[in-house]
Amino acid sequence: MSAERVERRLAAVLAADVAGYSRIMGADEEGTLARLKAIRKTLVDPVINTYRGHIVKTTGDGMLVEFASAVDAVRSAAEVQRRMAELNATVAQEKRIEFRIGIHVGDIIFDDNDIFGDGVNIAARLEGIAESGGICISDDAHRQVRAKVNLVFDDMGLQALKNISEPMRAWRMLAGEVPAPELARHSSSGAGSGLALPDRPSIAVLPFQNMSGDLDQDYFADGVVEDITTALSQFKSLFVIARNSSFTYKGRAVDVKQVGRELGVRYVLEGSVRKVGNRIRINGQLIEASTGMHLWAEKIDGALEDVFALQDDVTARVAGAIVPSITQAEIDRAQVKPTSNLDAYDCYLRAQPHYYRFTREDSDIAADYLRQAVALDPGYALAKALLALMHITRWMNGWSEPGDRERCLALAHEAIANDVNDPSVLRWAGHTLGFWGDYDRSLALLEKAARLNVNDSQLLTRLGWALNFACLDPDRAILNFERAMRLSPRDPQVSFMLSGIALAHLIADRNDQALLFSLKSIGEMPRFAPGHRVKIVALAILGRLEEANKAAAEFLALDPGFTILARLPRFRDAAFQAKYYGGLKAAGLSD
Repeated sequence: MSAERVERRLAAVLAADVAGYSRIMGADEEGTLARLKAIRKTLVDPVINTYRGHIVKTTGDGMLVEFASAVDAVRSAAEVQRRMAELNATVAQEKRIEFRIGIHVGDIIFDDNDIFGDGVNIAARLEGIAESGGICISDDAHRQVRAKVNLVFDDMGLQALKNISEPMRAWRMLAGEVPAPELARHSSSGAGSGLALPDRPSIAVLPFQNMSGDLDQDYFADGVVEDITTALSQFKSLFVIARNSSFTYKGRAVDVKQVGRELGVRYVLEGSVRKVGNRIRINGQLIEASTGMHLWAEKIDGALEDVFALQDDVTARVAGAIVPSITQAEIDRAQVKPTSNLDAYDCYLRAQPHYYRFTREDSDIAADYLRQAVALDPGYALAKALLALMHITRWMNGWSEPGDRERCLALAHEAIANDVNDPSVLRWAGHTLGFWGDYDRSLALLEKAARLNVNDSQLLTRLGWALNFACLDPDRAILNFERAMRLSPRDPQVSFMLSGIALAHLIADRNDQALLFSLKSIGEMPRFAPGHRVKIVALAILGRLEEANKAAAEFLALDPGFTILARLPRFRDAAFQAKYYGGLKAAGLSD
């Protein structure tokens, strides 16, 4: 009689347990068990599900998880450890729960809803040599994820693992080196700390020098750089740092090697713009950041009316120097002329520096320039879309006028009708529609834009907020915010992303995490209102009403005219909206 056939398969196996579990349980059995159950329910299990893991079994403080992909297993582990580190930052040392995680890729036996074999045993032994809060992976797993995740592992060499016959090479990542997967840094054993390089050719476009002899022409040089950055970001084979981070270097003498480390890029483009009368010259130098070697340098001259063609020329040359296999279709897609009216374009560029200052006076100036741009070119979609977004900013800050909501929506719809294929137009118009409650149309537009431009930090941020407005998939919203932060690691507006993460955690009923990220948002921009509001609601939900009342008073000191119904968006989920509004009211804020 033949033996029953055994089911085998190749899998990535993750084994985890709690470091020092017996000691923690000895100090507080019931409290520790309750905290561990809550952490699994609200943090660990959702992350594993997000990365398509299958929890095979849990045993006391331990857990065994199967993944079809080593990349998913490692990203899941990194995400769990990152969130645990953030959670533990708010917990007393003696009450902290810290996981150790081991991962191996190997052959396993599947039987009766359980898994067995060396693949499982090795993962468990690797977990045993991992640091508290750390991750240890096998050489087989490391080969699978190398160059596929923005995480750096230190080589531990050959390790003699208990009950494993041959020594095995292992790799470790410590707790202090586990930020969000897209934000991982080089280990200290590298050539200096900095962000890990992406798995695509990566570039930052630094602010160009204004060589026109007129400081008032700075806006034009900045506009040229922003347009080149936007064009490059539409090449899917490139990783392009966002304008907001690149412009933190404006007016500074910079070392490109340092820029490469700080932004996590392989290449840096710098240059200058000279505009004299009807003539324009763009100088560009493409530099390999790690060596400082110039890969391409050229002067490109032309008439002012050819400014878009000159920008396209720079873009194509830079992209071609970095990725020789770029297709003509990609080049054509990136060469979009926003307007044929140079006066309208000039007004749009003049609006930009005022838009980014976020004061009422600058908002008035920017809006006036954008209205002039639209008057000069009634089909100028990008100017209309940005003007629509500015109406939201003004409304939320109490600067709006009667009829602004209607004007805002009309501008967004006109912008989409004028150009439904410009990702920048879709970014601003899509956010506008989502804010005012057209959730499905907003998400459709923003997801289309994300397909057209994979490198737009502000687009990913707006997509995260649209998901929050619609109360859909908070973990996906968080991943978008985290990707946005990697694309713009020095963003002065990082609070917009951090408060979005805080709100997503609030939607997911992870109130401790919501509070943590709201505090991070406030720490980055103390006057940024969304972080304060999530803080107030999280404190109220957690039953810390005295602290919530104090936080509400601090918020009203910043914004004395705030009322709930006059300033906040409507959320799609009525139950969440009631919770959010109710938390603000419980802390003393008025309708």
